[in-house]
Amino acid sequence: MVVSMATAQRGNDVRVARAQRKRARLTPHEELASLLREHGGLIVRIARSHESDRGRAEELVQDIHVAIWQALPKFRGEANVRTFIARIAQNRAITHVTREARRPRSAPLEEIVDILPSDAATPEDAAAETQARRRLQRAVGELPLALRLAVTLALEGFSPDEVATVLGISTSAASVRLHRAKAALIEAMKVGEA
Repeated sequence: MVVSMATAQRGNDVRVARAQRKRARLTPHEELASLLREHGGLIVRIARSHESDRGRAEELVQDIHVAIWQALPKFRGEANVRTFIARIAQNRAITHVTREARRPRSAPLEEIVDILPSDAATPEDAAAETQARRRLQRAVGELPLALRLAVTLALEGFSPDEVATVLGISTSAASVRLHRAKAALIEAMKVGEA
């Protein structure tokens, strides 16, 4: 099925108009609470991809929440809300990393919190899945920052175009980063199995 750009734009316009109508019915506090409920996991994972220390990551999440609160009045609904929130989180995380780079690091990389529930059928399957997820999380944490940021967004379901928008790079650069990250992760997972 081929969808024209005009049809895709009309579909996006309808979604934007629907989101604007919904936002108009909520108080600012309700709107923020709704957005944080819906996108809280994304915010946490972006923060954890930038900050390995759990306490500092929690502070970063709070900073991102404040930044979203401050940016909400300026949101015109021209972009996807998820992309808007991811961009704010990304920008705040970059500021955080720049500020924290001056501090000496004393804590080792902690594992990313498992937010998604396991669908494993048996305890053995659950243990194997948890172990594989932790190996993947460690491998993602060991990637260079540029690759880690791209792959974190991709694991959240962002398309290469959306990754490019959030990171402020071209779509081709985002695709290259994703390709390199995928290759590095495949290699790291092979080494982890051995």
